[in-house]
Amino acid sequence: MNTTSLKYKHFILGILISLISFLSFSQAEISTWKAQIAFGINAPSESGFVEPFLAKSVNFPTINIGVQRMFTRQLGAKLDFGYNRFSQESSSPEFKVNYTRINAQVIYDTTNKIHFLPPAIGIVGHVGPGFTFVKPLGNYPDNKISFFNVMTGIEFHYNVARTFSVFLDTSYIFAFAKDFIPVSDGFGSFNGDILTITVGVSISLSGCYFCE
Repeated sequence: MNTTSLKYKHFILGILISLISFLSFSQAEISTWKAQIAFGINAPSESGFVEPFLAKSVNFPTINIGVQRMFTRQLGAKLDFGYNRFSQESSSPEFKVNYTRINAQVIYDTTNKIHFLPPAIGIVGHVGPGFTFVKPLGNYPDNKISFFNVMTGIEFHYNVARTFSVFLDTSYIFAFAKDFIPVSDGFGSFNGDILTITVGVSISLSGCYFCE
């Protein structure tokens, strides 16, 4: 074997080793990450309004966008942003509210722990703290407030493919807000809990859906 041929083979071997190392690293790094987006409805609690203000029992839209990282097959974390809009019911003075939040949550995937479910079905719980921003629209734009929250919920996933699932999420957001002082500060605003129900998609950023 001449020197040129040997160098050529070493060069090819080096490229193959580098490529395999790169792909292995990419898989390990990227496969743990997922992106989610969901749309749905919301129902704010009556106790969060100053009388005589009252919102509709069902409001649209609710939009949730997030990114999550799985540390093991069961345990992970996610950072997500939520936007909600709700408005008055027929007997209430006119108002509209933009309710936005950002939360950091722990994720627990129970899929491998519940053996009676079909293979394509998964159940994921999530809970974590966050911060809420409430901005009234229309006649009460100065009554905006912000406060801490804790969000908890459960997702039911249907795995369309290893890298893609659709899911139904039901979540409840607990408010940690003070009463409005004076009461007029709460006209058209909101400082209570909120229930959200959304349908969305979860996209793995690699070749597998569940990764460790």
